[in-house]
Amino acid sequence: MIEKDLIDKFVDNLMINHHYSKETKKSYLEDIDNFVSFLSQNGGFNGFTKINRLDAETYLTYLDEKDYADETIARRVSALRSFYNFLVRNKFVKQNPFDLIQLRHKGRKLPRFFYEKEMNQLFDAVKGDDPLSQRNSALLELLYATGMRVSECANLLLDQLDFDNSIVLIHGKGDKDRYVPFGSYARSALKRYFDQGRKELMTKNHQDHQFVFVNNRGKGLTSRGIEYILNQIIKKTSLTSDIHPHMIRHTFATHMLEHGADLRTVQELLGHASLSTTQIYTHVTMEHLQNDYKKYFPR
Repeated sequence: MIEKDLIDKFVDNLMINHHYSKETKKSYLEDIDNFVSFLSQNGGFNGFTKINRLDAETYLTYLDEKDYADETIARRVSALRSFYNFLVRNKFVKQNPFDLIQLRHKGRKLPRFFYEKEMNQLFDAVKGDDPLSQRNSALLELLYATGMRVSECANLLLDQLDFDNSIVLIHGKGDKDRYVPFGSYARSALKRYFDQGRKELMTKNHQDHQFVFVNNRGKGLTSRGIEYILNQIIKKTSLTSDIHPHMIRHTFATHMLEHGADLRTVQELLGHASLSTTQIYTHVTMEHLQNDYKKYFPR
């Protein structure tokens, strides 16, 4: 079986059996392609069935030497491990060369987040009565209120929102669902957007679908579209950095912990499979506490 057929069967499995998003599929394809390109440029690529543990170790060393972030290396290795697990299960190969690979952590970078005053600047920047301002306000409020991933937000449908109980059903990674509450600010912004802005955009462009967030043509927003909108919002403020959608997610988690939330509660709300993934935010809040201590303690 040719290599492309193996990749096609793998991504079909991701989409059909695990309900992964198109963005996740694209990411897996890029990670596999990067591995193949590395092998092609370093001795040649002779097919997935010929790969051994030495090839995997050599690739990991290359990623370390290129000084990729720990998260990037972990994602690439995880994608390749999943790919080979699929090949082993379906008896295309006998062993997974990535099974015993040990990642060499250089120290995790703390996630970037906004302070509460900075978030207020972002909320001020989306005030307005036109349909797109109403949409941007609802989008920003819901991302901050729930900490949902940008892909989860892009795929959000109307029937996933329960206004009676102020709860949203989020379809997460790996077909894992979770319920997350949202507050009165998000509720008001969403109601206003649905009653006015979204209705106007949908009617004007003769659209009829269930996606919550729409673009100026009334079609569902993509993840990239959301990222573009957030960067346009930040340009209206005095904040200097670019904004990545995950920064809002990081901000939600950090603010929850700073105000006394339990770590396991934040884990559930974020949809993290492992508590260790959520624990990175305890380092963020600790750094914040230490900075404030140094700033305000007289001695």
